[in-house]
Amino acid sequence: MAKRALILVEGHSRMGLQYVQAAQRLGLHPITLSADPAQYDYLAPERIEAIRADTENLDSLIRECSRICATYDIAGITGFSRADESACVMAGKLCRYFDLPGPNPTSIERCCDKFTQRQLLAQAGIAIPAYRLAANATEVESYAAVIGLPVVLKPAVGSGSVGVRLCRNVDELADHTAYLLGGSHIWPSSPRILIEEFAQGPLYWADIMGDQIIGIGIADCGPPPHFVFREGTIPAPLNDAEHERIADVSLSCLRALGLGWGPTGIEFRWTTRGPVVIEVNPRLHGAPNPQLIQQAYGVDLITEHIKLVIGDECDLRRKHSQAAAARCLNPDRDGSLAWIDGDSRAAAIPGVAEVKFYVEPKAPIVRKGDYRDTIGHVIAVSGTRAETEAILQRAVESINWVITPFPTL
Repeated sequence: MAKRALILVEGHSRMGLQYVQAAQRLGLHPITLSADPAQYDYLAPERIEAIRADTENLDSLIRECSRICATYDIAGITGFSRADESACVMAGKLCRYFDLPGPNPTSIERCCDKFTQRQLLAQAGIAIPAYRLAANATEVESYAAVIGLPVVLKPAVGSGSVGVRLCRNVDELADHTAYLLGGSHIWPSSPRILIEEFAQGPLYWADIMGDQIIGIGIADCGPPPHFVFREGTIPAPLNDAEHERIADVSLSCLRALGLGWGPTGIEFRWTTRGPVVIEVNPRLHGAPNPQLIQQAYGVDLITEHIKLVIGDECDLRRKHSQAAAARCLNPDRDGSLAWIDGDSRAAAIPGVAEVKFYVEPKAPIVRKGDYRDTIGHVIAVSGTRAETEAILQRAVESINWVITPFPTL
């Protein structure tokens, strides 16, 4: 009998290994299809089978999967978010072709285009920031004047806050427009810039599997003008009415966008209008969100997602309810990482669930104002939010690093 394989279209620098290990625990043989397998540093050490493939070409992926079928029984196919999230779309199309469980690829594709997503949410009467779509600097300047500064500029397609900036005045607007259009930002197609009203208020997120809300958390990003994740806590400090309001809006988003199969992550700002939808992602939120859900409620979203992908019944019941929080380690300067330590000290503190560094000493640190700036995270858990915050603070204070300036010419 052929061994069952899980096909992973591309990988993920921070969650790929978790998917691979979860697949192995379920008795599956993980196979990664990637345009460049060497970019995922967990594949070689874990001896994970990887095949070089053109992951932006559906016919090429179909041929590769058909060849794999000669050796393995493909139990399921899923994809990871990349800069343009095309791997998620391709995985959905492969599921349709091979008659495997999966999301509607058309819905995923529409959702990944932030302008199209905005249009569909607006048509459904869901509160979103005011927005316009621009293709050049003149349009950016004109639409920003209509919306009113400050505005958020972002690529219409992308993830991880790559290319996203808060522009508080005309100089910042001009500078970031020049950055996006001047060749520094890599566009998957013609440049399309979304100009959005800056919705101000606490930032919340909801993690959903299918049409079931697993948890709602509160997050903190900054400092401006960037939106780099800094800290997250779950459950969010909401009363019953507020929780129900976010839950209702979340389910309305699924209906408006044709989602409801597999994982969805939604971000909100609670403004004077109530919850305003900032973004709907047709995938799991990135690390450390899945770990927070597991620590708070005992639900392993990655394992349960794989179960769904291979057609098994998933178990989303909460095993317990605790307060979990994560703090990201974000450097305040560029340079070479001379050293970083304290992970063992932090991990030894009661209540610390995970300490993870993403970089090694001597690594170059070049901040880009997005998810790539984070060099590690710490997760703590306890029975109350206050206790968890105290544990987390003590753990973070145990970690130290030194960044030395790059040599000047």
